[in-house]
This record gives sequence, C-alpha cells and structure tokens, in this order.
Amino acid sequence: MKRVYMITAMTCVVMLAAIVGIFRLLDPSGGRDGLTVGFVYDNDESTPYTYNFSLAKVAVEKQYGDRVKIFTCSNVLDDKMEDPIRELAAKGCDIIFFNGYSELVMELAPEYPDIQFCQTSYMDMSGVTVPDNYHSFKGEAYQGRYVSGIAAGWKIKQMIADGIISEDQALVGFVAAFPTSEVISGYTAFLLGVRSVVPQAVMQVCYTETWSSYALEKSAAQKLIDNGCVIISQHTDTIGPAIACEEASQKGGVFFVGYNQSMSEVAPGASLVTSRICWDPYVLKAVDAVMSDKKIESNIFGRIHGNDVSAGFGQGWVEMDDLNLQVAAPGTQEAMDSAIEQFKRGTVDFVFRGDYIGVDPGDPSDTIDLRNGYIENQYTSYPLFHYILTDIISIIPL
Repeated sequence: MKRVYMITAMTCVVMLAAIVGIFRLLDPSGGRDGLTVGFVYDNDESTPYTYNFSLAKVAVEKQYGDRVKIFTCSNVLDDKMEDPIRELAAKGCDIIFFNGYSELVMELAPEYPDIQFCQTSYMDMSGVTVPDNYHSFKGEAYQGRYVSGIAAGWKIKQMIADGIISEDQALVGFVAAFPTSEVISGYTAFLLGVRSVVPQAVMQVCYTETWSSYALEKSAAQKLIDNGCVIISQHTDTIGPAIACEEASQKGGVFFVGYNQSMSEVAPGASLVTSRICWDPYVLKAVDAVMSDKKIESNIFGRIHGNDVSAGFGQGWVEMDDLNLQVAAPGTQEAMDSAIEQFKRGTVDFVFRGDYIGVDPGDPSDTIDLRNGYIENQYTSYPLFHYILTDIISIIPL
C-alpha cells in the first residue's frame, strides 16, 4: 500500500511540475516574479504630453498589479536628470522610462548595466552607437497628424459649401514650440492631410519658443485666429490654444484639432478630433521583455533599427480620439478610416508627396522636391522631415 501511495505522490509532483511549466510558457510575463519600474516625466500630468505618456504607467499597473513596484519623478528638466536617475537606481529599478529629451540618460546608462533605460527619441538615431542598455522609441506621429488633417479638411470643405468662408479663406493655423524636425514634420503632415481634401488650403505657423506656456500658446492661437485661421492645431504642451478656439467659436467658426490629449472637455464647441501617440504597446512589451529576461527589441512589434523602434497605426502606436460628431462634417469618419487602413496595410508614401518644394529654414541651399516623395521614420524613430513647403506654409511672429 505504501508503494501505491508513493507512486501516486510522485505522479502528483510530476503533474504539478508540468502544470507550472505550461503556465510559465503561457504566462507572457516570463520568469521574474516582480519588477521595479521607474518613470521620469519632463512635466506633470496636468499637461497633455505628460498626461498622455503617464497612461502607459497606468497600463503597467493594470496588467501587472502587485508584481511591479513603480516610482515616478515629475517636472524633471533635461539638465536636472542626473539626480532622479541615481535615486531610481538606488531604489532598485530594473527599467526606467523617460519622456524628456536629456542626453544625460544615454550618458549615465553605462554606469548601471543592469538597468534598462528607455527614452522617447530626441534625435536621429540612425548610425548612432548607444549603450546596450539604452533604448529609444517613438510613435510615428505624422500618421495621426495626416489623418487629423483629413478631419480638418472635411470641416473646411463643409464651411466652404455652407458659405461660411470662401475658398480663398481656407487658412489653418498651427501653434508650434520650436522649429525642430519633429515639429515641422508634424505640422507639414497635418497640412497635407487638409490639402488632400481642400487643395487650396494654406497654413500659418506661430512659434512660442517654449514647450509649455499657457499664456504664450493662447496668445499665438489668438493671433492666428485674428489672421483668419479657421482651424487651429498645436505641438505644445498646454490647453491654451484649445481655450482660445473655444472662446472664438462662440463668436464664429473656429475649430481645434488636438494632439496627445482630447480637448473635448475644455473646448466642447471647438474641439474637432485628436491624434495621439499611444505609448502603451512599447512600454508593456519592454516591461514584459525584462520580466522574461529578453532583449527589448526582440519583443517589440515595429520598425526596428538596432535599439531604436517606431510604429504607427498598424501596431497601435498611433490613435485617433474623440471625433466630435456634433462638429465634424458628414463623411469625416469614413475618410479617416480609409487613410488609417492604408497605414495599417503599410502604405505610407502618400503623405509627404506632391507638387511641392521644401526649403530647410536653417540652410536655404538644402531643398527637397516632394514629387519624388519622402518616407518619414524610415531609418529612425525621430522625425527628420525639416523643410518648409514654399508658397503654402508661412511663419508668422508671435
């Protein structure tokens, strides 16, 4: 009888081991029982950019629960990055995510080879040698910008058809922080999306020379509105432009296209649609990779160049939020869906293409002819299109 009990017990142990093994194979988080994760924000969650990035932290908390311990540092200026990095390292972080553009992240990474440093890309990473534990990533924002431009174009087309504006009043405005290639790429894609619906549309751009200033951003938007812009968008960090459009919409037809965070609550009468980079897919897969003791890039779906990754609608890295059906023109959703489907199929060469000449604002001898087309994010996650399209984009002073 004892022999029978021993065989039964051994059988149970073997079966239990097999079940555990199968569970580990099926468990996407792999072998580690827990992880310490850090997030370093360049601002706080009251600003659209950081709020949008912080949603990835929420996704990690939701997916992993008490298997992860999370530490967050907010309002960290680029030149003040060293202390937060060392503090998070001392707290035992296994992986740290950054939405700021500090070069100190890459410089300090070799000192902590057991920590993975994942930073939203801030420069052309093609050909750049980086530490093994340093990674850069960014959603292909131009795709969302183009689709939001389509929504804006349909609204302008409706305004022309209804006699609210004439064809030569198809003017859009853009509140921009700095003339970086990331910003220029975004507002160019936005305008080209508008022009895919309203070919005569042109754009005015007003730079604030800061990423985050409610007063300056609102003033820039107001100047564009005073100049006759009927649609305003932005690449800055506050709700200032949306508020300016909401106030103006009460007096006439001015509408707002958001970026990173829906403005439907603060500008319900003006907000048209929002495009956003969704950071969740990268952050979740990066955490999963560290949990599973895998190389991060081997666990990511996207356009991979060494330790640098980008992706768009196809992998869920870019999304459209809150099309305001009370404001949007009929047919807008279908037109947006058609373009998004092209992006999901991998067709991207229709965006930066057309009978346009672009000029580098810092070097007039550097030009581009878009009749030959240009593919953004082909070699790096950081947007590189940096040309101002002559005749259809003008820069106005604040």
